[in-house]
Amino acid sequence: MTPLTGPRALIPDILHLQARWQARKPALVFGDTVLSWSEFGAGISQVAQALTGTGLPIGSCVAIAMQNGVEMPLALMGAATAGFVSAPLNLAITDEAMAGMLADASARVVIVTPDQAERIDRIRDQLPDLAHFILAGADRPGWTRFEAWISNQPAKRPDVALTPDLPFNIIYSSGTTGQPKGILHTQATRLDWALHLGLALRYHSGVRTLCNLGLYSNISWVMMLCTWINGGTLVLQDRFDAGDTLSEIEEQGITHSAMVPVQYQRLLDHPDYRAERMASLQAVMSCGSALPATLKARLFDDFHGAVIELYGLTEGVITTLDPEVSAGRLASVGKPIPGTDLRILGEDDRVRPTGEAGEIVARGSIVMPGYLNRPDATAEASWTDETGQVWLRTGDIGKLDAEGFLYIVDRKKDMIISGGQNIYPADIEAVFHTHPAITAVAVIGLPDAVWGETPVAIVEAGGEDLPSESDLLGWANDRLGKRQRIRAVFYVDALPRNPNGKILKRDLRRDFAARMTRT
Repeated sequence: MTPLTGPRALIPDILHLQARWQARKPALVFGDTVLSWSEFGAGISQVAQALTGTGLPIGSCVAIAMQNGVEMPLALMGAATAGFVSAPLNLAITDEAMAGMLADASARVVIVTPDQAERIDRIRDQLPDLAHFILAGADRPGWTRFEAWISNQPAKRPDVALTPDLPFNIIYSSGTTGQPKGILHTQATRLDWALHLGLALRYHSGVRTLCNLGLYSNISWVMMLCTWINGGTLVLQDRFDAGDTLSEIEEQGITHSAMVPVQYQRLLDHPDYRAERMASLQAVMSCGSALPATLKARLFDDFHGAVIELYGLTEGVITTLDPEVSAGRLASVGKPIPGTDLRILGEDDRVRPTGEAGEIVARGSIVMPGYLNRPDATAEASWTDETGQVWLRTGDIGKLDAEGFLYIVDRKKDMIISGGQNIYPADIEAVFHTHPAITAVAVIGLPDAVWGETPVAIVEAGGEDLPSESDLLGWANDRLGKRQRIRAVFYVDALPRNPNGKILKRDLRRDFAARMTRT
């Protein structure tokens, strides 16, 4: 008997069906522009038709260097629908880094907004594989205008056979811990990722999701894919502004969002902030870096139990702390989302018992197949258990309690070894965050002739009534264990961060090594 089940529906299939069955419902809002699901689906199909019309083979790479706007989601989803792999690029990187990523991805097509066209022209001669240059919103010699490129295309999906193992996207690592690497996901891993995350973050067909991070960020992909596979509405902003975000949440009836801790802090600190303005929120994710306990406690109170803290890597490991079980566990990042398993490894690569710290490893259907063109990095990020199953090394140090809740101790590469003792900066930073005047701090290890490394604290001077550096040093060391005591405190106007709000400790170690020597 012929089975009734058909082929597995992948993300492009789901979006195509949403465009049919949710036709009049808004899929994308950007400023005054509203695209219904029917219009959104038509635009995706037109981009896919234009890409298919290039004659390039399935699996070719489309690099996307764009500011947030209507065109970027169409380009990203159109590439997936055509069977191409998209590589959305961080706009804050240097020309040299962008040229390296474009070459590494073997990009054949590049789609940009006007602010990025000049830099692509500067590096064009370094990229002989690039064959098609598409510019949205402007005309420029040597470029095809995006709007004209798609306008004469049929609003019908091209006849492309998509398979689960076909590459879907390449997300380049932030570079905070070394040379950026291309994290590859397939049609299947991205679908499972979105389905499992959508369950954990409580997405549904009625969501109105606010996204104000760049769409090259994997955090933004959480919001995009979880919203769209459920048939919801994505409300897109071109940048984060605390006042605008407060207004948008209230006026648009925002139910879901995802932001990094520094954004939440700026919302709470805004003079127009009132807890009642958050009344529409159902579930908002915090991610990118750990929520300080004091900030987490206030968010849980003010956001009506809607905050879900997420720990995760783009490579494919995710845990969430649900508000219903957060009482007494504010230091935890929760448990793995459905389909993901975790273990804790000691330095000998043996599984550690409950309560002992070690490297977090994970496995599941959302884990990447590997780093693009980097079998060495893929092998370095792999651990094989006693049954031959391969797990992803996270590079993070954590521990599990008796109930299976995960606690992040620190980044493995941020760990400080002083006098042969392991010192975890996150433990010291947690003490600083109990000071009422401290809003942001980073503890790093700097070279020391006697101890090998010594911890110092770099504090963002944004709070009021800050004590002197020497007074804060004494205050902290009075509260730290003997082996944790820091050598110095330095104030800076602003801690360096990547576009997702993650503090760039590598930059701090470089910049403060000489300063520490003088001190």
